[in-house]
Amino acid sequence: MDLTEDESGRGTARILVLGIGNILWADEGFGVRTVERLAADWRFPDTVTLMDGGTQGLYLLPHLESADALIVVDAIDYGLPPGTRRVFQGNDVPAFLGAKKMSLHQTGFQEVLASAMFLGRCPQRLILVGVQPECLEDYGGGLTGTVAAQVAPTIDVILGLLRDEFDVEGTPREAAADIAAPAIARRAYEGGRPSAEDACRIGDPRILAALSAGRP
Repeated sequence: MDLTEDESGRGTARILVLGIGNILWADEGFGVRTVERLAADWRFPDTVTLMDGGTQGLYLLPHLESADALIVVDAIDYGLPPGTRRVFQGNDVPAFLGAKKMSLHQTGFQEVLASAMFLGRCPQRLILVGVQPECLEDYGGGLTGTVAAQVAPTIDVILGLLRDEFDVEGTPREAAADIAAPAIARRAYEGGRPSAEDACRIGDPRILAALSAGRP
């Protein structure tokens, strides 16, 4: 892509760094948690937008339409060992997002990309930074240790992409900013989870009791 340059010769592409996924389902929240941490620890020029895309699907379309470049951060099922990270660009991005759908959020985001392409408003540069999840079926759970260990290295990858691909440097914040809503910030969300003894994680105990007694 030919980037517009200002008088200093630095690229001025509008870059959207988008974390997608559902934080309620363990490792599926990897993309959101990574961009959340990136925004808390780093500042960027106005040309860079950091966004928690969650599972918003087509509601993200206007944000893609206004970007020259898109960096998607997500948990991707590559069929590789948990915690494996891969970076893809260009046409490989929609291909990998659709290869093994883990949940509806990936179906929804494929539709976003397809719609943007159909309208001729898709970002010219597409980059996917994906990490293989370990667990997706723990409702209310946080990131597993294996995947959580990839948050910091993945931020380093994103910083490198911004620097090497777009000539954009981040500036570390002197003190980490709390950018997520308090109730769903990672520390509070994961630390406040009730124990398995206090909150049954396999179903309603009243139903389980009826089943064990042989009642319908």
